[in-house]
Amino acid sequence: MSSIRRNATATFFHIRLVIFGATGHEEAPIGTPFRIDVHHHFAPPRWLAEVTGNELLSPRVREWTPAKSVEDMDRAGVAASVASITNPGLWLGDEEAARRLARECNDYAAGMIRDHPRRFGLFAAMPMPAIDASLREIEYACDTLRADGIGLFTSYGERWLGDADFAPVFEELDRRKALVFVHPTVAPCCAKLIAEVPPPVVEYGTDTTRAVASLLFTGTAARFPNIRYIFSHGGGTAPYLLERFLRLESSARDRLPRGVLHELKKFHYDLALTANPVPVSALLKLVPVSQVLFGTDFPSGGPSLECVKGLAACGLGASELRAIEHDNALRLLPRLE
Repeated sequence: MSSIRRNATATFFHIRLVIFGATGHEEAPIGTPFRIDVHHHFAPPRWLAEVTGNELLSPRVREWTPAKSVEDMDRAGVAASVASITNPGLWLGDEEAARRLARECNDYAAGMIRDHPRRFGLFAAMPMPAIDASLREIEYACDTLRADGIGLFTSYGERWLGDADFAPVFEELDRRKALVFVHPTVAPCCAKLIAEVPPPVVEYGTDTTRAVASLLFTGTAARFPNIRYIFSHGGGTAPYLLERFLRLESSARDRLPRGVLHELKKFHYDLALTANPVPVSALLKLVPVSQVLFGTDFPSGGPSLECVKGLAACGLGASELRAIEHDNALRLLPRLE
């Protein structure tokens, strides 16, 4: 057992971050970091140069550095974070540019891991929707860089993950039993629907639900059962649309032979920007606590400590918190032990 895990186990029940304890005062995080953050972003300088000016790029991402990640993690009691690329992603309409950016991002993250052993993991960036280039990048990321998983976005243009054109990528991910982190984006249809509401507020959760529905009802989830998915932000609005999914199930028996609930309960869901009693309660009505993971969306989502505070206020027991903040992720990411 590594020193990180040993120390975390020894201190967990004695040195928890308590938001409002018996005294009603906020306490500072102390002790050995133990949390594993599966939703943590990085911004390589060359990628940043390509996407600066895009309206989906968060100002906080523009200011990111590896040192700021480590500082934020230490403040929030996070032992390790799995880095991924955030919006606007890599696809700017040019396959060669997307291929080059994917390789540069993944090599940069590999350098972060070398510089900070056990503090960072990698969900490798893909040049989707370029299929052949993505297959080559999967091979490089998995076999050369030993990435912890693959990062995909919920949609590419007006195609969601269950689109038939993407089948070769999912076939390869299934063959490798890959861990796939799915991050939301905004489809062209819906980027500017309400001027007063920025796309991340509503559209990110909605596009996550579209991706889930696409995987379910095209049969992709059932056809490639070895892929282990992590969906961001508690699965978007999927828990709230369960009854509607179930009513559609009868017309998709050939694509969902084991049913909607079987597939949904296999997926994993992070709580980035979702650590609130209402969505957490809904999610835990749908899936067991074993499928729920700690995530922060740093730097886009602000300080990781806010996610820790939110989760601590959700009324969960100590064993449930331990599972969400550490144990569940460790089963998927044993390298971070």
